Amino acid sequence: MITVYSDTHRLPAPRGEIHGGELVTPFESPFRADLILEAVREAGHGPVIEPEELGMEAVLAIHDADYVRFLETAWDRWTAEGYAGDAIPTCFPARRMVQRRPEDIDGLLGYYAFAAETSIAAGTWQATLAATRCALTGAARLQEGERGVFALCRPPGHHAARDLFGGYCYLNHAAAAAQTLRNAGAGRVAVLDVDFHHGNGTQDIFYDCDDVFFASIHGDPKDAFPHFLGFADETGSGPGEGSTANYPLPPGTPYDRWAEALDDALTRIRASGAETLVVSLGVDTFEKDPISFFKLTSEDFTRYGETLGRAGLPTLFCMEGGYGVPEIGLNTANVLTGFERAA
Repeated sequence: MITVYSDTHRLPAPRGEIHGGELVTPFESPFRADLILEAVREAGHGPVIEPEELGMEAVLAIHDADYVRFLETAWDRWTAEGYAGDAIPTCFPARRMVQRRPEDIDGLLGYYAFAAETSIAAGTWQATLAATRCALTGAARLQEGERGVFALCRPPGHHAARDLFGGYCYLNHAAAAAQTLRNAGAGRVAVLDVDFHHGNGTQDIFYDCDDVFFASIHGDPKDAFPHFLGFADETGSGPGEGSTANYPLPPGTPYDRWAEALDDALTRIRASGAETLVVSLGVDTFEKDPISFFKLTSEDFTRYGETLGRAGLPTLFCMEGGYGVPEIGLNTANVLTGFERAA
C-alpha cells in the first residue's frame, strides 16, 4: 500500500490549546504524524511518496473561496497586527447576532471558526495545503488502479466545513479527495468517518449531494465534540436526502457495539452504489485516548481493517485524529494491515 506523506506536517507547532479551562500543550502536535509514519514503515506497508502539487479545483469546489483566502493569509495578517501568540478565535457570531464578515483579523478568526481550541500558527496554511495534496495524490493513485492508499494527513481535516475551521481542521482532505473522484467520473463515492468525533465538516459539505454517501460512527454529540451535529435524525437534505447516516454511540462503547455500526454503515454504502470509498481514519476510538470515551483495543483496529478490506472497494485512507498516546502509530498500521490482509 502506498503512503503519501509530506515533511511539511512539522511546520505548525501551536504553543497552546484551551482545554478544561486551561492553556495546555496541544493534543494535535507534529509527533503524531512521526509516530504513524514510523509504525507504517515498520509494518512494511510499501513505498512512501511525496504528494504532487495538484491544483485547487477540488478544494474550491468544496470550500468557499473567501474562506480559503482567509486561511492562506491569516497568519501574516495576525503577525502584522503585532500579536505575539498563536491566532486563537475569541469572539463568535452566535445566535441572534449579525452574520456579517468583519475586516479585522481578530473578528475574522471568530467569523470562520466554530471552536476556540483550534489556533492558527506559523506554517498552518503550508501544512494544511500539503495534507490536502496528500489526499488528492492518494485519490489520483486510486484512479490509476491502486486497491488501497494511505494519505498521512497532518493537520487533520474532517471537521473543516465549507467555510469553517475547528477541531484542529482547516481544509477537508477527505472531502477534497471525494470531490476529485467525482470530478474524474466516479458515479458515486462514499465517505466513511471512523474517527471518534463526528465528521461535521464532511457532512456539511455533502449534505445536499446525491452522489456522495456519507456515514459517521462517533461519540454521541450529547456527550462529545462537536456537540451540535451528528445526531441520528440527520439524513441529508434536498437531493441528498437519505445519503447521510450517523451512528452516535454512548460513553464506554466496546468494539462489538461499534462493529455493529460499521457493518450497517458498509451495508448502506454498498446499497448506495458507491464505486470508491474514502475513509476518514481517526484512531482516537482507542481505549487510552485522552479525549474520547470508546473502548477499542489495538487488536480491534486490525479486525475492522479486515472488515473494510472485505467491502471490496478501492479505498483511500485519510488520517484524522488520534492523540497523546504512542499507540496511535500501531493502531493506524493495524487498520492498514487488516485491510491488506482481506482486500
